Amino acid sequence: MRSLTPSSQPAPSAPVASWRTYRRLVPWLMPYRARLVGVLLISLCATAVSLVQPWLSKLMIDDALLRHNFTALVQIAVAVVVATVAGAVLNILSSYRYVALSAAMLFDIRVALLAHLQRLSPRFYARFRLGDLMSRINSDVSDVQRAAGDTLLAVLGNVLFLIGSLGMMAWLDWRLFLVGTVLVPVATLLFVALQRRLVDITRTMRERGADLGSFLVDTVMGMRVVTALGGQAHEARRFATRNRAFVGSMLQMQMASFLAGALPGAVLAVSSAAVTLYGGWRILSGAMTIGTLVAFMAYQSRLFAPVQSLLGLSAGLASTRVALGRIFELFDTAPDVLDPATPRALPPGPLSIVFEGVHFRHDRDAVLTGVDCTIPAGAMAAILGESGAGKSTLADLVVRFRDPDAGRVLIGGIDARDLALADLRHAVVLIDQTPFLFNATMAENIAFAVAGATPEAIADAARAAGLGDLVARLPQGLDTPVGERGQALSAGERQRIALARALLRRPAVLVLDEPSAALDSETERRVAAGLRQVLPDATILIITHKPALAELADRVITLADGQAQTELRKRA
Repeated sequence: MRSLTPSSQPAPSAPVASWRTYRRLVPWLMPYRARLVGVLLISLCATAVSLVQPWLSKLMIDDALLRHNFTALVQIAVAVVVATVAGAVLNILSSYRYVALSAAMLFDIRVALLAHLQRLSPRFYARFRLGDLMSRINSDVSDVQRAAGDTLLAVLGNVLFLIGSLGMMAWLDWRLFLVGTVLVPVATLLFVALQRRLVDITRTMRERGADLGSFLVDTVMGMRVVTALGGQAHEARRFATRNRAFVGSMLQMQMASFLAGALPGAVLAVSSAAVTLYGGWRILSGAMTIGTLVAFMAYQSRLFAPVQSLLGLSAGLASTRVALGRIFELFDTAPDVLDPATPRALPPGPLSIVFEGVHFRHDRDAVLTGVDCTIPAGAMAAILGESGAGKSTLADLVVRFRDPDAGRVLIGGIDARDLALADLRHAVVLIDQTPFLFNATMAENIAFAVAGATPEAIADAARAAGLGDLVARLPQGLDTPVGERGQALSAGERQRIALARALLRRPAVLVLDEPSAALDSETERRVAAGLRQVLPDATILIITHKPALAELADRVITLADGQAQTELRKRA
């Protein structure tokens, strides 16, 4: 996995986004290629209809007005109405179809990105700033969605109309065409130079926006600490510093966007004046009809619209390129843990856990230096040790949030790396020291991701986790909302809901990381002792620093100096 800076430092800069970034969208476009071709054909028809209208103005002047032909005038007027209506219908149809396709494609990208993020290890989330991550998932993907639904379709329509207008101008009068397009390369060079500057500024603005978002997430989540320590003024100064940096980069982008559209547009306006002078002179000399000049200038005036629109869209395209670069940087972050090519199946029944010569380092610090211990199938083991001894690391290794640097972790006699992650995490359930609850009801949190969980089974799991008295006191019972991150409940109640969530799954192995940190002694013993009644055959690992809780275990594994010592006990 690529190196990521700690959360206390600025996020890594996104890689320079080039036009090649758009090529990475090709795999997402392929499933919709047939329908995209249909949209392209509709856009071509709409462009062709739009290109007919200036030509009709030439016929109206030369064949109807100057020849006093009223019949031709009526026919041309009808043709103008038909062309206008047909163009509007075709444009609406192409826009509707394209927006539907782009929404489907962006849904696929969001789903794939979330699936990829779910495969990344806790090490990634410990080091990557939450605000920056949310900025990429939300703002950057939204920018790509807007571009896919609006900007790219506008670019397609403008390019088609630009090519068609140039072709019609050259067909009407090639000399006038040269006069009208001689300054186009100058405008293009200006556009390219300013667009490169725009990409750099956009990337800087994204990073400053992520800094601001990370600060807001951090200070809101720590609001109790800020208020308790009287740090409001301090936080306001920190916010002002980050906000000034963001606003400064935003103003730079606005100025660059204005110049990217205004300067090339001014150059093109000069060519319009040249066409007026040269075309008028040719009419006065009898070398050109009035209708031809009017039609030519109509094409040229319409030519400016797509050119200026393309120049104006440069800001959106630049922003989208940077957003894509930031999104694909997440896709390029390789997971620490991968599914095996040919996974093995877990044996039925209770599962043993064996650590064979397990070594693990956190960055440069060695945590485990050759741990050897065995937990027989169906046993209850307590893992003791001081803070930082590696107790939680063992839990992460059992569920394969991480893999050992050396040695093996055997589940049911099989190396955990040879098991499909889905099978392993179905059989082995981990309850963290600080469990996360979703902003939903107690029942919904207990039954999370368990298809077909009945109300009776949810209630049984809640009672087994020691929630019976609490549920009985609540007017809504298990339908009581828990609030954002479960803040409507106490820490002990949140831990018991997490335990009920695990018990509902009936795992073969249950790993509890400091399960009683927020429980009183009586509740602690009652919950721990009740595990055997609910899971009589399961292998249970209780990670704790409380020797009293270890009295309930068959064996006690003590971690110290990266090693493990096992003490056998009779089950209480």
